[in-house]
Amino acid sequence: MIKNSICLHPADNIEIALRDLKAGDILTTSGVATGQAIARGHKIATAAIPAGGNVLRYGQIIGQAKVDIAAGDHIHVHNLGMGEHAQDYAFASANTPLPAATEARTFMGYKRADGKVGTRNYIGILTTVNCSGSVARFITEAAEKSGFLDAFPNVDGIVPISHGTGCGMSTDGEGYATLFRTLSGYAQNPNFGGILLVGLGCEVMQIPDLVGGRRIRQDGMLRYMTIQQEGGTRKTIERGLEELRGVAEFANRTTRTPAPVSEITIGMQCGGSDGYSGITANPALGYASDLLVRHGGTTILSETSEVYGAEHLLTRRAETAEIGNKLIERLKWWEDYCARNGGEMDNNPSPGNKKGGLTTILEKSLGAVAKGGTAPLLGVYKFGEKIDRKGFVFMDSPGFDPCSVTGQVASGANLIVFTTGRGSVSGYKPTPCIKISTNSEMYERMKDDMDLNCGDIVTQGVTIEEKGKELFELIIRVASGEQTKSEELGYGGAEFVPWQIGAVM
Repeated sequence: MIKNSICLHPADNIEIALRDLKAGDILTTSGVATGQAIARGHKIATAAIPAGGNVLRYGQIIGQAKVDIAAGDHIHVHNLGMGEHAQDYAFASANTPLPAATEARTFMGYKRADGKVGTRNYIGILTTVNCSGSVARFITEAAEKSGFLDAFPNVDGIVPISHGTGCGMSTDGEGYATLFRTLSGYAQNPNFGGILLVGLGCEVMQIPDLVGGRRIRQDGMLRYMTIQQEGGTRKTIERGLEELRGVAEFANRTTRTPAPVSEITIGMQCGGSDGYSGITANPALGYASDLLVRHGGTTILSETSEVYGAEHLLTRRAETAEIGNKLIERLKWWEDYCARNGGEMDNNPSPGNKKGGLTTILEKSLGAVAKGGTAPLLGVYKFGEKIDRKGFVFMDSPGFDPCSVTGQVASGANLIVFTTGRGSVSGYKPTPCIKISTNSEMYERMKDDMDLNCGDIVTQGVTIEEKGKELFELIIRVASGEQTKSEELGYGGAEFVPWQIGAVM
């Protein structure tokens, strides 16, 4: 029998519709009849829930009933609210290490002087300030029009990194420190074979401060200049092309060679989530995350505002109470951040999330955390902070996907895996992005943008384990050079979004 709904935990008092249901349809597990038409991905009560009563999904509280709810009723924004959600953090109480993999796996990557390994070999034109963003693009366009890269077959391309900040800010405080980490991190990302750093000259984020008399890259392949010092736009483009040739000659010497999969660092993201996200794609990514961790690799969970309400599942997996407390400290910072900026942590989910069946941030967060698998949590890092431990870690970031990925790439991610239920179109040069659909309908509609369909977990009975292994193999192929759909389409030139914190002056 084909299921029309699913119960995710024995303690749950809801089921999730696996297809569009009509009034009077009988739910697969509970046998309850639906009271009205209910869209796939949405929730149906399987028992009467009084006003103020807890609604449970995954065996966890996702909110309280705002009114009396009858068995068979649709549960959504009209009758489900946040309510109280105090959690027992139980620090480090469930941090059992995963068994090491029994077979050694490799991928074909670009080995760098600092020991890191790239999955791509780009040249980056990094900018200190918005004012130099156009010139970075002009240099890139001039190089591309001239056939500059024809002489460098091992170079994947030139990536101009422009943004909207770098000035009008204080040199002290979180905003400056966050941007500093982000720019420094991009300069060191192993997917860049070399960097040209371009500034205007008078901005707050000064090139001398970034370079600081130190070698940002151990291979020394970082060149820098300012537009004011070079004498304007045209002269800067000419000088930029000269510097770029030296960078390209160096980067072209590096070719793909076998490297252990322990050198893969994945930034895990979800966006345009729906009611299937926590059922299909996110758990499948969690299984693949565990596989990579077992092979000695690193996976990064982020989007702090979208683990809110599910943080207790991570604190219990923390290696130590200190690591668990670092996560709680970041959440408290977020509560204060929202308060001083007139926001609320439960402003999520988005309209698209709600249309897909998600109702509260608690529900969304519980599904989002599934991306992190079951491995112990070995570290909590600030946005763009260098990841210095292998294994499963957390990096603080907003839930805004381009911004969150920007932080992960700055922290060292050389590959991104992105789950989506509503659909997503983006890429993140220099880091390839694997897009995973949570449902088969969206996959068929947007298959030119999706790399893997996890909807068959529901429609064809594929197991989480089978899909997780399939994703793990895809990760290795992409890390070795197989292009993702977003790469084929040319995405990645507009998704560098540093997190702007603090006053713009």
